[in-house]
Amino acid sequence: MENSEEKRVVEDIKSVFKDAECRIKRERRVEVKLAADKLLEFALRMQKNWDFPHLSAISCVDWIDENEFELVYHFWSYSRKVLVSARIRIPRENEPHFETLTHLWQPARFFERDIHEMFGIVFDGNDDLEKFILTEWKGPPPMRKDFITREFALNFYHFKEYRPEWLKELEKSGEINE
Repeated sequence: MENSEEKRVVEDIKSVFKDAECRIKRERRVEVKLAADKLLEFALRMQKNWDFPHLSAISCVDWIDENEFELVYHFWSYSRKVLVSARIRIPRENEPHFETLTHLWQPARFFERDIHEMFGIVFDGNDDLEKFILTEWKGPPPMRKDFITREFALNFYHFKEYRPEWLKELEKSGEINE
């Protein structure tokens, strides 16, 4: 892989982002860790200078023990045939904020809305952070690691005994035991 495209991608990145941690994960895959305040400049260069026109996904990881969220931006180049996954960390607070990439990539609207809904991160500048999947949801973001499903269900939902008439008849006849 001495003269690989992956190596050229890493060289491009390191020429500008000297503090970035870059590694070739495997063929066609490069991982980059950078400071959160460098992401916008990084994304602009990926799109405008280094021929990565496709933002294929944004994902989120909740590192609760480190009190951080990790946002992972996946950039694809059709010509270079390399996927770059750029990882940044932001503080995990009650309502964390980060800047949007919607002005660079239209699909960022959907990815950011999903992360907002599931983790509670607000993407400043994204005007479409309305609930999409959890439209009736009244609880906290359910993908955060401090969300306890059982506790929420016991506190939010009111359970009642379910014993329909047909079941009572079967119990009375001895066909099933209570």
